[in-house]
Amino acid sequence: MSLTRTTCPYCGVGCGVLAGADGTIKGDPDHPANFGRLCSKGAALGETLDLDGRLLHPKINGKNADWDTALDLVASKFSNAIAEHGPDSVAFYASGQLLTEDYYVANKLMKGFIGAANIDTNSRLCMASSVAGHKRAFGTDTVPGTYEDLEEADLIVLVGSNLAWCHPVLYQRIAAAKEARPHMRIVNIDPRRTATTDLADIHLQITPDGDVALFNGLLAHLADTQMLNARYLANHVSGVDAAIEIARQTDSALCGISAPERTTFYNLWASTNKVVTIYSQGVNQSAGGTDKVNAILNCHLATGRIGKPGMGPFSVTGQPNAMGGREVGGLANMLANHLDLENADHRQAVQDFWESPTICSEAGLKAVDLFQACADGRIKALWVMSTNPAVSLPDADAVAAAIANVPFVVTSDIMEKTDTNDLADVLLPATSWGEKDGTVTNSERRISRQRAFLSAPALARPDWKIISDVAVRMGFADAFAYQKPADIFAEFVALDAAVAHFPRDLDLSIFADADYATLIPTQWPHNSRRFFGDGQFYHPDGKARMIAVTAPELSKSRFALNTGRNRDQWHTMTRTGKSARLGPHLAEPYVEINPTDAEALGASPGDLVKVESTYGRTILRALITPRVAKGQLFAPMHWTRQRTSLGTVNSVVAPVTDPFSGQPALKSGAVTAVVYKPKWYGFLASHTQPTPQTPYAAIAKTQSGWQAELASRKMPNDWEAELRRLSGLTDGVVALQADPAAGTIRMAVTQAGCITGLFFVSSAPVVLSRATIVSLIGTDTPPLVALAGQSGSDQPDAGATVCACFKVGRNTLLSAAANGARSVAALGEATCAGTNCGSCKPELQTLLAEAQLPMAAE
Repeated sequence: MSLTRTTCPYCGVGCGVLAGADGTIKGDPDHPANFGRLCSKGAALGETLDLDGRLLHPKINGKNADWDTALDLVASKFSNAIAEHGPDSVAFYASGQLLTEDYYVANKLMKGFIGAANIDTNSRLCMASSVAGHKRAFGTDTVPGTYEDLEEADLIVLVGSNLAWCHPVLYQRIAAAKEARPHMRIVNIDPRRTATTDLADIHLQITPDGDVALFNGLLAHLADTQMLNARYLANHVSGVDAAIEIARQTDSALCGISAPERTTFYNLWASTNKVVTIYSQGVNQSAGGTDKVNAILNCHLATGRIGKPGMGPFSVTGQPNAMGGREVGGLANMLANHLDLENADHRQAVQDFWESPTICSEAGLKAVDLFQACADGRIKALWVMSTNPAVSLPDADAVAAAIANVPFVVTSDIMEKTDTNDLADVLLPATSWGEKDGTVTNSERRISRQRAFLSAPALARPDWKIISDVAVRMGFADAFAYQKPADIFAEFVALDAAVAHFPRDLDLSIFADADYATLIPTQWPHNSRRFFGDGQFYHPDGKARMIAVTAPELSKSRFALNTGRNRDQWHTMTRTGKSARLGPHLAEPYVEINPTDAEALGASPGDLVKVESTYGRTILRALITPRVAKGQLFAPMHWTRQRTSLGTVNSVVAPVTDPFSGQPALKSGAVTAVVYKPKWYGFLASHTQPTPQTPYAAIAKTQSGWQAELASRKMPNDWEAELRRLSGLTDGVVALQADPAAGTIRMAVTQAGCITGLFFVSSAPVVLSRATIVSLIGTDTPPLVALAGQSGSDQPDAGATVCACFKVGRNTLLSAAANGARSVAALGEATCAGTNCGSCKPELQTLLAEAQLPMAAE
């Protein structure tokens, strides 16, 4: 089987992948982002290629349609809305999952031919504050760092970034560098102790949104201890005095870190020349995200620690092509090719190049505002491309209602059933990763190819083709006559050459003569050039600007809810949810609660907790842990209404945004929490996919079918009927065991001698080996044996999954440790855990510490 060089479709690291049509997945050893490494999600890509649940035909009002009918309808609805209500009555909401070519065509259609800027993207939720902060400081949206800087730095400061889970391959590169250079120091700044913290020499457990106070304190310390780079500031930076004055007025204690800890950090930062500050969503996803970015940038500019090997600020993006979207102007306040939408000369140059009948004259609606416009009736036609805003945006229930309020909604997606698709009038089947061709740009500005190694299934089409087909029907045939992605990329590069006389960072000249088919991963403007190494920036005076930023007043709410990601899941699980090996690690929506808070709430491990705000409520499994500080909660954002009843976390998040970037604050929302007390808890394993029907329900894929965690305050009259209703198992014989004294009921469904369903009910959280129960589905295990919760082959219980790559459970690891494997390397040798992608290594270290066994040297 031949393997195709392509790029991973998950985070912004942009790892190279060798992929085969048979599902073979390997890391590309020649790709400079990962050199062959893959995380657990990337390693499992081969398990996500099936067509189960795929949208394979255009649908109009739920019924299959042909492409011409569907595209004619979309074009006419958008054209009619524009004719009757003006161009600002229509909107596109796109995604960092799109390829650059898709993004370019969508941006061109909206801004240059419809004539409005109402195209925004879920990248607004990811890195918009970095864009705004970069432009304020540098005059353009430039990420100056490279991955090599992470390996050359003597101090790495991680701010609001759980790199071990969200960008695992970068974490592995840093871990390897630290092992090779033991003098490297790592500081982790995060309100929560995470897997990333285990690599750090210092963990600063900051108060949520205390970043400005901390970094203003650092800037004041640098000034007061004469650690500023006076010559650099005089020649290359403006706004210095104002920024330092405000920093000195800031009470750095507001960050929540003790004075001795702050002093240690400040002295370490000041005395280390090669400092890289990596920041991510903990900085960006804030009502003050842009100010946080500039507080970090101020410190690097004040010391001249930018533009040189091993030093500088580094924003790592969450999505595979968030950077590509920025390059082609995919946000509502941007123009293509890093030109300024507010600049009339820039707009005219783009219009002239596109030969378009019009050009947008002002910024469009940013994500949260866009859906508010849907709610109040301003948007008459909406096109959602490759994303699921009914789940991912804050105040998600209101967003779903807003989408339902739009007279005409079209989505282009790979899956048929999503929370957003359920609200659409027209569904257009798009090609998925492995079926589509194009380019993506990673966090270090490296453009790589995604290449097809599978045929497009049924009637699915690439996004660029769908958008172009609609544009043709709207009367713009000549401008959208693309035959292949290479045509679009060539136009993107040609536009860059046409506007080269405008001072900008984007320089695609290196691609002018490139062979698209054989394009190798290439960093712009040139692989060997560093931004800002010459001290030149993109403001009119050529200088960078330090920005005076004020620390905000912090919330005094009972609980601050921090949302984020799990190690083995991605966004709303459209892709990762298909992989049976990725599901067991953390298989249901949960909330981390500090033990002191749990005691005050009366919550015990395994209880359910209702988290509520003025916007909505969610029910989550309690995970009691000191990883979160008192007064703080953490919950992942992956679960949708397709897989849970009330586990959509963004339903409780307020639609508060940063005033400069429009990025939502998803990290410190004010909520309340109480224990949810159902009449019964249940665990269901079935070879058929259940649907969420109880107040608490969480569905996950397994190796033998599906599993569901369930709970309800309503006691059914007929437990067999309840089993069949919840599982969809209408056939087969049911065996039932009830123990009224213990408050338990156990049921098995058999058909043709095989177990097709098992259901365990209790008045308390169900305690049994999920892995064992799941393994019995599809086997000929006798029902009485299965109902005992035991494997017919008497296999030992592996415990909760820790290593997804090799499906190694906690009990297996503890047994290996007890038998002498008392280091991470020894556990790997004994069980294979941690020897593939390495994403579980922090958890292996934690497990060894929790086991309280004597540690062996690595």
